[in-house]
Amino acid sequence: MVLPLVFMLLLGIVWFGRAFNIYSTIAQAAQQGAIAAARDTCATCAGGNDPTNNATTAASAVVAAISASNLDPNQIQAWQPHFSPCPAPAPQGLCSNVSHNIWVCRSVLLNSLSQPAQCGATVSFQYPFTFYVPYTSLNHQVMMSAQAQSRMEN
Repeated sequence: MVLPLVFMLLLGIVWFGRAFNIYSTIAQAAQQGAIAAARDTCATCAGGNDPTNNATTAASAVVAAISASNLDPNQIQAWQPHFSPCPAPAPQGLCSNVSHNIWVCRSVLLNSLSQPAQCGATVSFQYPFTFYVPYTSLNHQVMMSAQAQSRMEN
C-alpha cells in the first residue's frame, strides 16, 4: 500500500530534478547568447561590425550551450518581452528573431533607474518541458522562459 506512494514520490523527485536541470541549462544558454550579442564583432573581418552578425553569433552560442546538455535546439520557441530602446546618441535598437526562434535585441535599455542609462543586449526564448507521470493523467507541458541581458562596453 505504501509502495505506490513511495514510487510516485520518487518519480516526482526525478522529474523535478530534470525540470531544474533544463531550466538551469536554458538560463545559462541565454546568458552565453547575451554575452555574445553584447560584444562587438571583428571590425577588420568580412561583414565588419554588423549587428546582424552579433545576433547570429548569439544564436549560435545559445544552440551550442543547449546542444551540450543533450537538449533539442529545434524545440526552442520564440518569446519576445517588451524592450525599451537606448537613449540617443546610442545606435537604434535592433531586435531580430534569428535561427531557432531566438530573439536577440541589441542597444536596448537595461536599467532605466541608473544614471547614466545602461545599454546592452538581451536574448530571450522559451523551451518546453513535459511533466509525465506514468499510469496517471498528470501529463502537462510547461513553457520555461529564459531571458538574459549583458551590458555593452564602450
